Amino acid sequence: MRRVVFNQKGGVGKSTITSNLAAISANNGLKTLLIDLDPQGNSTHYIMGTPSEELEYTLADFFDQALNFKIRPKKSAEFIVESPYENLDLLASHPALEELQGKLESRYKIFKLREALDELQGQYDMVYIDTPPALNFFSRSALIAANGVLIPFDCDDFSRKALYNLLDALNEIRADHNPTLALEGIVVNQFQPQASLPRQLVRELLDEGLPVLNTCLSSSVKIRESHQASVPMVHFMPSHKLAQQFSALNDEIQANLKKAGKKAA
Repeated sequence: MRRVVFNQKGGVGKSTITSNLAAISANNGLKTLLIDLDPQGNSTHYIMGTPSEELEYTLADFFDQALNFKIRPKKSAEFIVESPYENLDLLASHPALEELQGKLESRYKIFKLREALDELQGQYDMVYIDTPPALNFFSRSALIAANGVLIPFDCDDFSRKALYNLLDALNEIRADHNPTLALEGIVVNQFQPQASLPRQLVRELLDEGLPVLNTCLSSSVKIRESHQASVPMVHFMPSHKLAQQFSALNDEIQANLKKAGKKAA
């Protein structure tokens, strides 16, 4: 399963959600690959505890090879680094991705990520892809390569407007490149159940028939401490309410995936 976490609005918790779900997947015994396509490299730093510039191989090396012919090109697996956590590997980000983007787009390398994951088929049970907060070359590459997409949503009116634009973009990707891409759900993040506006916005999305997942993620200072420590919540404080919510979210997504598989069969 290849799952991308994407929203073209920044500050909605993409990297946090991607990294924590990938960590839970690995902790549950699934061989998991995390791909960090955001040049900011937040997921890379969160999982590895070091800046991407200190890693031997990154996605910048992978995409640079795609632009420059080599007699003996490296296989996709050679760009993967092991994380400190069992069953969790990483295709790391690098700031140089920003510079490579224009060249990759002009030479139409939009399918390179999908080709790499096809090459890795069978080596991983789960693939999680973090994306930049923009509908650009890298996020499009991820949506073309993925089977499913999760949309983080923080409860304000700006996020709601951005959500409608995002749904249109997903329809375009399906029509042009990836007809089987499934919207697995909208993840409500930084939810404050005592406040009326968040409850109202979630209710309105549900009334519109949008696939809002039942599990909401709370606001907590512990997630900032988890970021600072570079340790996902399942390892940082597994008994904390937010860690339990991430686990419940993972269980809900996996249960929905099994239901969808049974319906397809």
